Amino acid sequence: MPLRNPLEGAAELCRLDAAALTTAYRNRTLSPVEVARAAMARAEAVNPELNAFTFIDHEGALAAAGASEKRWAEGAPLSQVDGIPTTLKDIVWVNGWSVRYGSATTPARPYGEDAPSVERLRKAGAVFIAQTTTPEFGWKAVTDSALFGVTRNPWNTQKTPGGSSGGAAVAAAVGAGVFHLGTDGGGSIRVPASFTGIVGHKPTFGRVPAHPASAFGTVAHIGPMTRSASDAAAMLQAMSGRDIRDWAQGAGVLASLDRPAEIDLAGKRIGYWSTPASGTVDPDIAAVVDAAVARLSSAGAQVEPITLPAEGLLDLFHHHWFTGAAARLSAIPEADRASIDSGFLEIARAGAAYSSTALVLAQVRRGDYGAAMDRLLAEYDFVVSPGTALPAFDAGLEIPAGSAFARWTEWAGFSFPINLSQQPACVIPCGFTPDGLPVGFQIIGARGADAGVLSAAAGLEVMFSR
Repeated sequence: MPLRNPLEGAAELCRLDAAALTTAYRNRTLSPVEVARAAMARAEAVNPELNAFTFIDHEGALAAAGASEKRWAEGAPLSQVDGIPTTLKDIVWVNGWSVRYGSATTPARPYGEDAPSVERLRKAGAVFIAQTTTPEFGWKAVTDSALFGVTRNPWNTQKTPGGSSGGAAVAAAVGAGVFHLGTDGGGSIRVPASFTGIVGHKPTFGRVPAHPASAFGTVAHIGPMTRSASDAAAMLQAMSGRDIRDWAQGAGVLASLDRPAEIDLAGKRIGYWSTPASGTVDPDIAAVVDAAVARLSSAGAQVEPITLPAEGLLDLFHHHWFTGAAARLSAIPEADRASIDSGFLEIARAGAAYSSTALVLAQVRRGDYGAAMDRLLAEYDFVVSPGTALPAFDAGLEIPAGSAFARWTEWAGFSFPINLSQQPACVIPCGFTPDGLPVGFQIIGARGADAGVLSAAAGLEVMFSR
């Protein structure tokens, strides 16, 4: 299958970022209505081939866009992202939408409440144009389900876009909207960002409130997926804040999201994490990322190789992820389980087999590892790594064909450790494999340091594009 630019065929309106759109709205040279129409037309055009959307909300989007157009005309926008076309993953509650979690076991009925992240985006004036695909319950790092089918990578439709926020990544890559809400419990924002050549930011845990609580607990994050770091920062600003429905946020106050204009790499101490917590790095990925890291050194950064301050992280993550799956499955009547993804059922059975003592010990181990990561990020300004250890592989598979892996977690060794420790991590594109598939570059900062991570991402995306 020949490779192509995902934006090929997209209207010029679909290529603009949030800042360009809101400037045009303010100047009355563009209308949120015409931009919403263009974004939905783009979604409709690509969906038969890529299968990234569960539905497109024409009526609701045009009504919201019309209200935004009126506010801009009156000089009273709700925020600096008022009127920005936005997609929402089929895993967060949206008032008036049917949210299925990618599963036929979830009733097809409209919800009467927004999740906190959705509520904040709505109050900021974001225009919700469509819902994006996820695997069943967001359980794996590729995107396919019995309910909605296989989602495909726009660079090469034979390949997966990754997951579980695969539909959101495709929507971003092809220009069907500007903001895209993703969730990340083990890499579900960063893996598809890496596979599709977009920007995906997993925030510090608690930065974006969540309700209802995820069955996967405090490894699960909500964050932005966009085509640029500046758009990711703008979307994150709109979604962030305290919400008393989310007890897991805690009572503390996170550092401001105000970003410095530019990060000067000269003198920065950067740790290069090049060995994943599981699996090995594909040589083509290693070559591209090594070259990107060399550019950091050329810019004056002090780059040092590091290893993570713990062993057995795959087993530790499995204790948390698999027991989360068991908890999710326990809420589904036995008679309704016949259609559920067999892989999900397998990890749920494995999770149910863990003893309560083993789970508590895993929580203690996680605390020790998280504290060690905090100490590591106190020594380094940033830690960087490949976004994924391998390029996108064939769509419809959990693991690459012919590999020795048993589960997706085994090839996602640059992702899940940062869910366990809850630091912010942003993936940006940094090049291509010899086959023309995107390669991602991950930037990790101390907990709370999302602003610095996104500033670094913005500077590096410019560096890597030259």
